[in-house]
Amino acid sequence: MRHTPAVQTTRHPADRALRVGLTGGIGAGKSTVAALLEARGAVVTSADEVSRDVVSPGSDGLAAVVAEFGDGVLASDGSLDRSALGRLVFSDDLSRARLEEILLPLIAAEAWARMETIPAGRVAVYDVPLLVEGQMQDMFDLVVVVEADLELRLKRLAQRGMDREHALARVASQATDEERRAVADVVLSNSGAIDELEADVDRLWTTRIMAPETIA
Repeated sequence: MRHTPAVQTTRHPADRALRVGLTGGIGAGKSTVAALLEARGAVVTSADEVSRDVVSPGSDGLAAVVAEFGDGVLASDGSLDRSALGRLVFSDDLSRARLEEILLPLIAAEAWARMETIPAGRVAVYDVPLLVEGQMQDMFDLVVVVEADLELRLKRLAQRGMDREHALARVASQATDEERRAVADVVLSNSGAIDELEADVDRLWTTRIMAPETIA
């Protein structure tokens, strides 16, 4: 685990939960880190879960997506066909940008509303793949980036049923490792064994999350 210099501490407001932004490229393992943080007492809000909710049948988000991309992105039951939408946008920069323009504000507003219900003294983690792309880093008290070697990420994606070409396109559509590191307070490597990652998360929890500098 790479930290910023040891003299830095996490400033923890007294009147609200500590807000942690957790991000990483597809296949890096941020959901694994989210689960480890949740097991230690954090309350996790998942952008993936919120993104499904904001395009649920009958929602304004789904109506906006259909208006932009057509009825071909709908499944037979009227729900969003995420695979069909993915095929349209992940190889087309303009379409992807338009989708993000529609959905990112809706996702951010809903996620933030959920995080604001978490009381002071708790840890609120937002598990969000597009933290850098959405320029969200200033919204958090602590930004944690999860990384893994590209080939390992591709192997994990293959195990999910994603072919190499599609996986590479998804990787290329996201921020680079360098762009994520530029906004990170902590970088976690997930290229090794799970016990190594667990040890790194323990250090993160004890040294940066549960031993903060408290401010009024």
